[in-house]
Amino acid sequence: EALASRLEEAKDSAPDVIVNLKAVTRLNSSNLAQLLRLRKLVLSRRRRLRICSVGDIVWSVFLMTGLEKMFEFTDDVSTSLASLQIEECS
Repeated sequence: EALASRLEEAKDSAPDVIVNLKAVTRLNSSNLAQLLRLRKLVLSRRRRLRICSVGDIVWSVFLMTGLEKMFEFTDDVSTSLASLQIEECS
């Protein structure tokens, strides 16, 4: 919620967003709804969103809900940053 608030305030100067789920061991429907709202907000600002460091249990939630198709995933923060930089240069 705090991240979404900061993005709403940023308007045109909003940054790309990396969500690190390394410490997350489970997701519920409320968490998924927040991620979807965040995705919508990031895309409305014409920015990019990466989700990284997803554990097996959390990944299974994305797979069961079909949300793995809605987000871009990377292995870790460094890979997320690199993918954003590569995309920016293309």
